[in-house]
Amino acid sequence: MSSVSSTSPEQDAKLRSAIDLSLRHPVMFFFTSGAVWLAVSLVLGIIAVAKMVSPEFLDGCAFLTQGRVFAAHISTLIYGWGCQAAFGVLIWLVARLTRSENRASGIVLAAGHAWNLVIGLGTIAILLGYGSGVPWMEFPTMSWPAMLLAYALIAVWTMIQFRVRAAGEVFVAQWYAIAALIWFPWVLITAFVLIFLVGGNPLMSAGVAAWFRSGLTYLFFLPSAAAAAFYLAPKITGRPVHSYSLSLIGFWTLALVAPWAGMQKLSGAPIPFFLPYLGAAAAVLIGVPTAAIAVSTLRTMISAPEKFAYSPALRFTAAGVVCMLLLGVASVFTNLPNSTLPLAQFSITSYGMDILALYGCFSFVMFGAIYFIVPRVTRREWLSKRFIKWHFLFSMYGVITVAVLAVLGGLLHGQGQEDFKFPWENAVARAYPYLIATLIAWCFVLISNLFFCVHLLFMWMRLGRRSSHPTLLGHPHSDNPHGPEGDIDNAGPGTVVVH
Repeated sequence: MSSVSSTSPEQDAKLRSAIDLSLRHPVMFFFTSGAVWLAVSLVLGIIAVAKMVSPEFLDGCAFLTQGRVFAAHISTLIYGWGCQAAFGVLIWLVARLTRSENRASGIVLAAGHAWNLVIGLGTIAILLGYGSGVPWMEFPTMSWPAMLLAYALIAVWTMIQFRVRAAGEVFVAQWYAIAALIWFPWVLITAFVLIFLVGGNPLMSAGVAAWFRSGLTYLFFLPSAAAAAFYLAPKITGRPVHSYSLSLIGFWTLALVAPWAGMQKLSGAPIPFFLPYLGAAAAVLIGVPTAAIAVSTLRTMISAPEKFAYSPALRFTAAGVVCMLLLGVASVFTNLPNSTLPLAQFSITSYGMDILALYGCFSFVMFGAIYFIVPRVTRREWLSKRFIKWHFLFSMYGVITVAVLAVLGGLLHGQGQEDFKFPWENAVARAYPYLIATLIAWCFVLISNLFFCVHLLFMWMRLGRRSSHPTLLGHPHSDNPHGPEGDIDNAGPGTVVVH
């Protein structure tokens, strides 16, 4: 099915320009502050891994103990960078696909400032020893209601914008975007109530925390990445999304399977016997939606292979989708009961899976979306092709190294833990070389993101060059009348749809 725009190209361009202008300040604020938090998170991650390699490193600073620094590293990666990158991309996608300006950009921007204030105070509290101790919910208890209020101000207006859209087809990208906006508060409120308000058995609180960790990954970050990929793939290539049916399978399988994952982390604990096995089965089945999303978007991208050579947005998006596929395979491999699950349960494998999901899958797609969106909302082009290339190459090397080494090294670590004939130091020794390599890889990732952060700050200050063409990495020869990264919204599931 296809639909044809009733407006002229000039009117359509003016409408897109008005939409971008209405979201310029909140979108750029989310992207820029998120990039700064990402740099902070990487510095904290390097310190945390360095202290795992050498516990004497910075041992004179109480607020830089490994437990506090690692908790701050993960918290800033998730809520400082991850959530803000997703917010910026999702509100822009919904506005573009509903073809309506955002009328509450001032409220959204104020909510963004409030979100960053809470993240900053929460990070300081963690480093001072006032963290909650709950994985992925380390901020003090009082932080979460404030974060939920800020999120409500961001998401409600976006949902209203979607609700009052003109009648028409709901595209694949919108499915995932709206689902992510709905699932995020459900997962967060449920975990907050059951852990901090209801209380009760500490063992069940640990189970809820494990469920929250899985839910945030598969019900917010994964669909946010899918929404951006399903928009950018047909947008840049000028081709329709490969398979409507496959996209539908990926969406509904994710919605049905993801809420059950997480409890496999408590395998062997004194809880109802079926819960860990149910969680393990759901984690294994995560491979189905990730494969469906990856195949559908990658088939769309490779339908125009020549555009990989010059489009930074397409290159980053494709790398993120490949990491999504690897995430699904790794989830199957590391959650097999009575096989790999006992080895991965208490080892550094979990950290490798987190990095593969948060940085390899989610962040790479977000980088692609940012490289596509920023020139449109700022009306400036990126200053340096070289910065973009360095960002891509260093990030690819670093994140693949961190994820692969942490997963494989974690399995060896787990084998050492399970081998009761040898002392605990044997398990630590098995992981030691992998931790050193992980530390080096994180340094490369930090360097790459310093390029990205500085580049983005220049764009926020509108120091980019004026141009009527997107920033490309080469000299394309395209027959697309709207340019190689043309600006017609064609993210539909079937044939190319022009609003």
